Formats: sequence, structure tokens, C-alpha cells
Amino acid sequence: VGSSTQSPVFIIGFVRSGSTLLERVLDAHPDIVGTGENSVFNGKLDEIRNKIVEASMGGDSLELADVISEMADDVVSDMKTRWEMVVGADKPEKAPQRFVDKMLTNYYNVGFIHMLFPNALILHVAREPMDTLFSAYKHEFPAGPLDHTSFFPSLSEMYLAYRDLIEHWDRELPGRITHIRYEDMVNDLPTVAKGVIEKAGLPWDDEVLEFHKKKQAVNTLSTTQVRKGVYKDSIQAWKRYESQLQGLVDLVGERKSYDSLKTTLPGMM
Repeated sequence: VGSSTQSPVFIIGFVRSGSTLLERVLDAHPDIVGTGENSVFNGKLDEIRNKIVEASMGGDSLELADVISEMADDVVSDMKTRWEMVVGADKPEKAPQRFVDKMLTNYYNVGFIHMLFPNALILHVAREPMDTLFSAYKHEFPAGPLDHTSFFPSLSEMYLAYRDLIEHWDRELPGRITHIRYEDMVNDLPTVAKGVIEKAGLPWDDEVLEFHKKKQAVNTLSTTQVRKGVYKDSIQAWKRYESQLQGLVDLVGERKSYDSLKTTLPGMM
């Protein structure tokens, strides 16, 4: 069931967890292109779901498998077409083999992604919880879906829901998600980068470690940091404001720690 392609690579996680750094590392590989938060599904998730549900009601498993494969192939085709439109005349001779989707909230859709793309790489990037929450809280995002980050109760509620979902997928689809600790990225980027490229099924290229030199539009609040390369200033940064953040610590409770989560890349397990 689903497409056999490995073309899409999904990065999931909570906002301000290091996803932009991971995407830029991947994008530095000549066979990988980062598409930012422009999801490969291109707003068609509901339409695809409806077609799959409709096919499943017919009771014909072969027809259902055909519909799922067709929908998956259409997503990949559309993804490549949109990439060609974006690059235009700058299109390289060799098309990318992997397209990185950094729609972080796809952690809601892991089961759906698995059904459509059983061979696609799903990368979950996670950062020390209080550093994540403090970083999200202190940044002024544009009005919209991240409004919840401005208030301790809503921020903690969203964070706890995210943790619940990651744990759910790890129980129901053990090993399907590849976990990457942000702290491992900044402390040992060469090992993490080589592990990620290996998981993506591509040969190593030294350009990957020169990601900060690549001219690439980065349209998130992480722009400046990414172009500086790897830095460690943000690790345990929340501690400087521990007393002011105590209310948030209390709301998060035991999940103020994520020590149980380990990076599950080759060379790091």
C-alpha cells in the first residue's frame, strides 16, 4: 500500500526546536532540496483523505490500495512541478532526489504519511523542553496559528499535546520516526549530518557541513542563527529566567524533561 518513493522527507516537531538548522543541513546536499513550510501536500490533505475514505467504504482492498498509491504518486508529481515553477530558469540539470517538507505540525499526520509513503523518512527534531518553550514564548510571531505561544496556559497545552502524539506514534509505529536531539546536532554536527544523509539513502557529500555558506532563502525567525552556522548559546538559556518561567514549568510538570528521547541515527544509537 502506498508509494514506494523515498522522495519526500518530513521534518516534524515543536516550533523553535532546531528544525531550520536540520533542514538547511539537508538542503546543502546536492541531491536534496528544502521546501520550507510549503507542505508537499499543498493543502490537499482533506481531499486525499476523503478519496481514501470513499474507496475504503467499497470494501475492495485492491481498489483501496490503488487509490492510496495513486494519491501518493499525485502528491509527489505535484511537489516536483511546484519546485520546477519556483526555480524557473535556475533549474539544475539534475533534479533533486529528496524534497524536505518542514511543516512541523505534520506530527498530527504521521499515520497518514506512513500510509501514503511507507518508505519516506520522517525526522522528529526535539530540543530540551524549557529551552523550546522559552524560545517560543519570547519570540513575537506574526498573528495567526502561533498565537498560543504568547501565553503560558495555551503554550503548555500545545506542547503537552505534541508530546502525547509523538509518544502515541512511537507506540503504534515503533521505529517509524527517526528522532534527532537538537543538542546532539550542535554538539556533534558531523556525526548527526552523516547519519541523516545515510538514513535518507544518499551518499555522503562534504558540502553538507558547509550549509551555512549556501545562499538560500530562510524565511523563519531562525534565519540569522542558521547563516552563522552552529552555535551553542541557546542551550539552557531558559535558566537565566527560571524564576519568571516558574509558572510555565509548573504547567508542563514532569515533561519539563525529555531525557528519555535519544537520537536514533546510525552511529549514535
